[in-house]
Amino acid sequence: MLRSLGLVLALLLAGCGSAPLPHYGPQERFSSVATYARLFDAPPAQTCEAARRALLSQGYLIQGATAEQVEGRKNFQPDTESHLQIYIRVVCVPDAPHGVLSTGFVTAVQDRYTIKKVSNSASLGVGGIGSLSLPLSAGSEALVKVGSETIASESFYDSFFELVRGYLDSTEPEAAH
Repeated sequence: MLRSLGLVLALLLAGCGSAPLPHYGPQERFSSVATYARLFDAPPAQTCEAARRALLSQGYLIQGATAEQVEGRKNFQPDTESHLQIYIRVVCVPDAPHGVLSTGFVTAVQDRYTIKKVSNSASLGVGGIGSLSLPLSAGSEALVKVGSETIASESFYDSFFELVRGYLDSTEPEAAH
């Protein structure tokens, strides 16, 4: 009986010592793609070209663009001590036979940085006399990343997809005469 009790106690303690489950954040539900994807009445290449134009129209620097994918980046400095960067990737995939419809999947990541100031001062040591501190100083600034997260705002993506749809409407191929 005592041996069984010891075994049960050992198993309970082993269970308490297991690694904690990972934390995925409150927005990770895998319930709907409505926030990050939209169906377009155009082939993937046209959808990605409209997405490229939409990003360009908002001041994004295009880092790469193909018929299936567009990547853009934009920098913001809301105040003198912080810096924000938004990175957007659009992937366009066929969603019907013969590629007449496509789905655009969009993900935007916001990175936050702060400006860290580093100052250096100089001192001079002279044997027999001691050390002498000189008021020579040099300073430098560096951006330090303090956070990164996927933007989860439905209104952010709604406005982007609306702009893409506007560029698709304005660049539709003319009907054959």
